[in-house]
Amino acid sequence: MSGRTVLVADDDAAIRTVLVQALGRAGYEVRAAANASTLWGWVSDGQGDLVLTDVVMPDESGLDLIPRIRKIRPELKIIVMSAQSTLLTAVKATERGAFEYLPKPFDLNELLRIIERALESSGSPAGDEAAASDAEDAENLPLIGRSQAMQEIYRTLARLMGTDLSVLITGESGTGKELVARALHDYGKYRNNPFVAINMAAIPRDLIESELFGHEKGAFTGAIQRSTGRFEQAEGGTLFLDEIGDMPPEAQTRLLRVLQEGEYTTVGGRTPIKTNVRIITATHHDLTQLIRQGLFREDLYFRLNVVPIRLPPLRARSEDIPELVRHFLNQATSRGLPRKSIDPAAMERIKAYRWPGNVRELENMVQRLSALYSEELIGIDVIEAELADTTMPSSGDGGGGESLSGSIEQHLNTYFSAHGDSLPASGLYDRILREIEKPLIALTLQATRGNQVKAADVLGLNRNTLRKKIRDLDIPVIRGAK
Repeated sequence: MSGRTVLVADDDAAIRTVLVQALGRAGYEVRAAANASTLWGWVSDGQGDLVLTDVVMPDESGLDLIPRIRKIRPELKIIVMSAQSTLLTAVKATERGAFEYLPKPFDLNELLRIIERALESSGSPAGDEAAASDAEDAENLPLIGRSQAMQEIYRTLARLMGTDLSVLITGESGTGKELVARALHDYGKYRNNPFVAINMAAIPRDLIESELFGHEKGAFTGAIQRSTGRFEQAEGGTLFLDEIGDMPPEAQTRLLRVLQEGEYTTVGGRTPIKTNVRIITATHHDLTQLIRQGLFREDLYFRLNVVPIRLPPLRARSEDIPELVRHFLNQATSRGLPRKSIDPAAMERIKAYRWPGNVRELENMVQRLSALYSEELIGIDVIEAELADTTMPSSGDGGGGESLSGSIEQHLNTYFSAHGDSLPASGLYDRILREIEKPLIALTLQATRGNQVKAADVLGLNRNTLRKKIRDLDIPVIRGAK
């Protein structure tokens, strides 16, 4: 380690001091600069064994400096630091050839481990300078948030952009699994080819194989002509299989063959069709539990779970909520709705809520605030009323994975905190029952895979009564189910 020199560039004097001291104690020689031009001069002179640079500096972006450094010294490892901490920053740093991207604030011990690993590694990192546009508007980023939990997601995604590895995205409903899949496609090597998404839970089980692989004319009753499947539509691009835990066993076997052999046959077809498609899957289920129950193939799980990404629930990154709210308010304004802002006390109440429906539930509330309220500044009374009136989401709407009793307790706490000492004289019992009824029926329908006869038996209801409740409560019904 002795004699290895680290070149540091950061316009923050305090950060430079901390880095010089920490790296010096670790045995490195350190040269620190406040701007990009000084760093460039050192690199041009052949100095340094590693570069540690900030992104935002007074004379030039550290990201713009990376390709210039790589052109004259491709072996020199570059570590990028950033307080911007967005997905786009992580992607650009990785694509342009940075060895690692570290969001600020970072752990000094982690930095020292990364520096040691970088100095021990050999070869030049691959980069694609044209892959991400500098003109990209941060407002259009698919993922929002600067929390530590999201930083880990960004770093993982940035490392995966240049690969075709299978990715399994897990997390509660409403956390943004399709957004992550879309980001992997839009910023990755397949970005110029199709992105095709299909939700396994939204398709009748007996039609899934045809939807995925296509079918030949006469393959089954009603197949009056050849039909292309999602694999053919996604050729050369990305196929996103959402709710993969709901895929029936026969389709699982076919999918496994695609992953093993790189080919498939249409339903009713005999000629194998070669395919080049990146597979990204997602689920809110625990697939290991489904494996133990015999509902999911273990060999398929290992093929899909090459790189796992676990999305955090919104309650685990509440510091991201103000940024998300501003983002959704700006989106509403761009659609022609009046501009709104949130009172600080109201924002604190929003942050304190547990959000069982996660980001999707938050987005829906912000849309209501923009559309239904005349106030330009939304106060805490409006937020309390909104949260008190929020119905518990069904599993199909982003149930958040919490138990029913936990959801009831949460709803009661919100109700009492909203009304304080001025509680209504009556009506709470009927109100709670109405709000439990919808998710209870929806969950039962999901458990019976949309079979209303079985669901009615489980619930102890007459079939016609159940049908009326499904209609009155506007509960989604699986297409093709009875």
